[in-house]
Formats: sequence, C-alpha cells, structure tokens
Amino acid sequence: MKKILAGIDFADDSSSVARQLIGVTVLVDGVGGRIVETEAYDRLDPASHTYGGMTPRNAAMFGPPGHAYVYRSYGIHWCLNFVCREAGHGAGVLIRAIEPVEGLDAMRERRGVAGERLLCSGPGKVCQALGVSHLHNRLALDAPPFLLLAREGDVTVQTGPRIGISKAMDTPWRFVLAGSPYLSKPLRAPAV
Repeated sequence: MKKILAGIDFADDSSSVARQLIGVTVLVDGVGGRIVETEAYDRLDPASHTYGGMTPRNAAMFGPPGHAYVYRSYGIHWCLNFVCREAGHGAGVLIRAIEPVEGLDAMRERRGVAGERLLCSGPGKVCQALGVSHLHNRLALDAPPFLLLAREGDVTVQTGPRIGISKAMDTPWRFVLAGSPYLSKPLRAPAV
C-alpha cells in the first residue's frame, strides 16, 4: 500500500526513503527546515530498535508508514524518525540534521543558542529546536502539526556509515546533502 508524502513513497525500503528525504522540508507547527542528513534502519539490521522485535518502546516503528516514531536517546534527547515500509515490518529513517529555515527565533529560544549552524545539527538538537517530544510519537506526517514539502530542484546526496552505533557500523545508510554546513558531523568514508 503506497503512502506518498512530499513525492516519496513511505512504503518503500528505509534506505530509499532516507536518500529521497534529503532536501525535503519538514515543519512542525511551522518551525523547521530542509533535511540535510538522515540514517536508515530496518528490522533486519542489528543496529535498529526493531531488530529484536516489537516492544512498547518501538511499536510505532512497526507502522503504518508515514508516521512519526519518537524515542528518547540515552534518557536525554528526543529523536525523530519517519516510519516506512508496510505496517508490521519495523523500519524507519532517523532525521539527523536539518538546515534551519522557518521559525528561527523559536528554535533559538528552545535551543538557547544563536548560531544557525548549531540549531539543528544532530537528532537531539532537531527535536529540541522543532519542539518534538513523545507527544509526537505515532502522529501522521501528513497532518498537523507536521508538514512535509517536496524538495525543489536537484540535490547531490552522499552516503557513508551511520554514527553512534555499535553494530553494523559500516553499513552505508547515512545520507547527507553534499556540501551542507549543517550536518551533525562530517561524512567519513566507509571502511575497506
């Protein structure tokens, strides 16, 4: 079953959705910007929250596609994922960084920093800047407070290993907008 948002079929596999999300604008209550960094996760991937099966914590990631999966990382930071694949599969895309565009004053107030580069350059920063919390878990991405806008024009996407994981570390499922100064960390080449 297709779930098309911003020109992307969220019923597709997570790595395809993660790549296509680069350049898409995400807004939460009118605050947000252009997605410049994502990571894909799938239930067959040992680094994924869904690898061991469904739990109360990760249930949202099992579908339906086109919804938010929000979890707390290390008990401190909220992280926003977009669920993909068919309901019951357990796949999603972590939104790692965005280029702040809309609602910069709200972002600065929420984050307590002024520099645009520091507002959304990491998954915890994205959620804090956009005001995302557990209250957004399971919400549809095609209804308020979310708004996804298709990317305008061509973008150059680069891939590399994901960040901050201890399993499947060299899987090249991190996708970034080439040349963006808003990434959480520079892209490193996969191990050979």
